[in-house]
Amino acid sequence: MYHKSAAYRVFSLINHAMLAVLALVCIAPLVHILAVSLSGKAAASANLVGMWPIDFTWQAYGKSIANPFFLDSLWIAVKRTVLGTAVGMTVVTLAAYPLSKSELHFRPGGIYKWYFVFTMLFNGGMIANYLLIMKLGLINSLWALILPGAVSVWNMILLLNFFRTVPKELEEACLIDGAGHFRTLFYVYLPISLPALATLSLFTMVSHWNAWFDGLIYMTKFQHYPLATFLQTIIVQQDFDKMNVNKEDLENISQRTVKAAQIFIGALPILLVYPFLQKFFIKGIVLGAIKE
Repeated sequence: MYHKSAAYRVFSLINHAMLAVLALVCIAPLVHILAVSLSGKAAASANLVGMWPIDFTWQAYGKSIANPFFLDSLWIAVKRTVLGTAVGMTVVTLAAYPLSKSELHFRPGGIYKWYFVFTMLFNGGMIANYLLIMKLGLINSLWALILPGAVSVWNMILLLNFFRTVPKELEEACLIDGAGHFRTLFYVYLPISLPALATLSLFTMVSHWNAWFDGLIYMTKFQHYPLATFLQTIIVQQDFDKMNVNKEDLENISQRTVKAAQIFIGALPILLVYPFLQKFFIKGIVLGAIKE
C-alpha cells in the first residue's frame, strides 16, 4: 500500500481524460461509417447522418454481399493476409534467430545485418520492381502481393532484439541435452517470444489487409483486385461500375450507403482479430525491453 499524492491523482485524471478523448477520435469515424451504411437514401445523400442511423435499413449490406466483385476482392484479401502473414513471419523468424547471436557464434552476422539495413535505405524503385514481377510471370498472381514484401527488415530487427533478451542459460541447456538450433528455436525461443510474435503478426496482417497500391499496379484485371484496391477504385477513382448497382437499386439506396457498407465490412475482420491478440500486443509493444 502506498499513498497517492494530489499531483499524482491530477496527472492520472488528465492522462485518462486525454486517452478517452483519443479513443473517441479514433472510433468516431467508424461509428459514422456504420451509421451511414444503415441509413436510408434520402438522409445519406443529404449528408444528414451523424452517429446514429436515419431511416434504418439493411439494403446496403444486402447489395454489398450480393456483389460478386466485392466478394471476390474480399476473398482475395483474406487469402493474401493469411498467406502473407504466414510467409512473412516464417522468413523473419528464421532470419532473426541467427542474427541475434554474437559474432563469436555467428561471424558473418555483422555483414548480413548491414546488408538488411542497406535494403531499408535503398531499393530499385517501382519500375525495377514491376519489371522483376513481370519477368517472373507473377502479374495477376496472388504471389505478386506477397513475395515482394515478405521480408520486413523492421520486424526482423524488432524480433532480433527480443531474441537477445532470452536467457542464454536456456539455450545452453538445450545444446547440452543434444538439441540443435531448430529444436532450440521452436521449443525455447518461440514460446518465450509469443508476445513479440503476436504483435508483429498483427502489424503484418494490418499491412497486408490495408495495402492497395501493389494490387493496382500488379493486377491488370479488376477481378484480381484485393479488397483495399477494390475500395480505392470505387471511393477515390469513383468507378461505380464495380459496385454492381443498377438504376432500379438507385431508386431505393444511394451509392454512399453502399460504399459505407463495404468500407465497414472491410474493416470488420481486423476489428474481430485484435481482441484475441490484445493481451499479447500490450506485452509485445515494448519489443527489445528487458524481460522479467
